[in-house]
Amino acid sequence: MIPWIQIDKAMVPSGGELRLMQRGAEFSIKLDSNELMNSRLSGSEQALATLACEIIGTRKGPRMLIGGLGMGFTLRAALGALPSDAHIDVAELVPAVIAWARGPMAALYGDSLNDKRVSIHESDVGALIAHAASNYDAILLDVDNGPDGLSRPSNDKLYDAAGLGAAYAALRPGGVLAVWSSAPDASFTRRLRHAGFGVDEKRVRAHGSGGARHVIWLATRAT
Repeated sequence: MIPWIQIDKAMVPSGGELRLMQRGAEFSIKLDSNELMNSRLSGSEQALATLACEIIGTRKGPRMLIGGLGMGFTLRAALGALPSDAHIDVAELVPAVIAWARGPMAALYGDSLNDKRVSIHESDVGALIAHAASNYDAILLDVDNGPDGLSRPSNDKLYDAAGLGAAYAALRPGGVLAVWSSAPDASFTRRLRHAGFGVDEKRVRAHGSGGARHVIWLATRAT
């Protein structure tokens, strides 16, 4: 069996170490000993984009914000589903992840980072949300492990009542907040509803028809 090799590492703001691992053509990003993502398991990350685009894809000039670059699967799926007049902002807090996307993992991203519809921001997605009054048709959050933070406790602020209120205000009427999670969270569903969203909870496979079932919330701002 081909062994895993550590390609690089980077510190996460407020603590923890990300490690980029490679085994042949397969990549893994780990936080300390926990695997955050794997290049073989992209189904739910792609579904995060395609499900949101089904709601907003017919709009003229749709604007999308993606929180977390990851391995680029969500971004590529969004580009494949959105029209040529769309614009996508991608917020990535860890500079090394952007460097990995342009370096050792470039084959996973294809031409997505150079697409004229895409702007990459080295920023906390929460800061972009806070300054985006009714600016976005869709906000996609694939940050941390979902509403139950793993890599960075301050990520919890995206998912508490104030964070959801900010996301609601950042969306245009009828816009959608799509949230990825590794597991269900009934209290988060309730918080979404209390924030005024209409909520649809989806279970999707991590890889095709197999793999773990992940959760995607599609929370729609009222028209």
